[in-house]
Amino acid sequence: MKLHPFALAAFTLASISLISITTQAADAPLIRVGMIGLDTSHATVFTKILNDPANNSPARVVAAVPSSSPDIESSFSRVDGYVETLKKEYGVKMLDSIDALVAEVDVVMIESVDGRPHLAQATPAIIAGKPTFIDKPVAADLKDAIAIFDLAKKHGTPVWSCSNLRYNEGVKKAASADVGEVAAVLSYGPASLEEHHMDLAWYGIHPTEALFTVIGSGCEKVSRVFTEGTDVVTGVWKGGKVGTVLGIRDAKKVYGVKVFGTKAVVEESAGAGYPELMTEMVKFFQTKVPPVTAEQTLEIFAFMAAADESKNRNGAEVTLKEVMDAARKANQK
Repeated sequence: MKLHPFALAAFTLASISLISITTQAADAPLIRVGMIGLDTSHATVFTKILNDPANNSPARVVAAVPSSSPDIESSFSRVDGYVETLKKEYGVKMLDSIDALVAEVDVVMIESVDGRPHLAQATPAIIAGKPTFIDKPVAADLKDAIAIFDLAKKHGTPVWSCSNLRYNEGVKKAASADVGEVAAVLSYGPASLEEHHMDLAWYGIHPTEALFTVIGSGCEKVSRVFTEGTDVVTGVWKGGKVGTVLGIRDAKKVYGVKVFGTKAVVEESAGAGYPELMTEMVKFFQTKVPPVTAEQTLEIFAFMAAADESKNRNGAEVTLKEVMDAARKANQK
């Protein structure tokens, strides 16, 4: 079973203990984690980190519901291997329905590589009030992303989503670097396309989330230059800051962020941040406070939706308000 470089890095780093959140009372109950999907290497990587006794995690993946998408080769061709790994190496119980899973666990992780079923998969957990993490992308489009967070708000259920690049050390260094006033940020990385998702939502979500991690919220409008091999998506933030995602398809696949400030220019390479993400995950399981807000994630998805609309309009500027309003209107039909 071939793993993506992110996953290989995670297996190397998985022995890093979850230092800040593993201390618990001896009689504290185990946090039972249920997974839905299992057609991504994240399912095995995250389970390895949480279930490894050396990490002394208070949370364990105990049950799962496998699923796959018949029209995405990277989904249906890999799910069986991941299911076998979870059963044989980590003793994860396989269940036939999401309702059965929700009844047996305390928290839920949606691990379907395809964003399209995420709303349906998350709904039973949200209605049951089970804290839920939805792996990237939170949905295939902005409309479903809004619906997920609206449902979570209605039921008072904590829900969040992010790319693991948010917690990569290079990204965090770039975000905290003393460069003076930030004028612009460039984030670059692979951005392969998948026909059923917004263009950046499939793999460009990684450099996009890294951009927002560094530059922060407040994007107002987006324009895009697209070719078959490269994307350049540029946003203008309130106050005039400029943030750009360089999506790579034909060039060498590397991740990085570059920050242009009034005092200095800083560039950091980026990559996986799986153990760090799992540290935040366990904190979320314990506190039920999402480390990434719905507003942050929806702004990222509006940025990506505006990028698609700009592409449709031959590079014209598109406001985030326009695409948010259109998506909310579509949800009301």
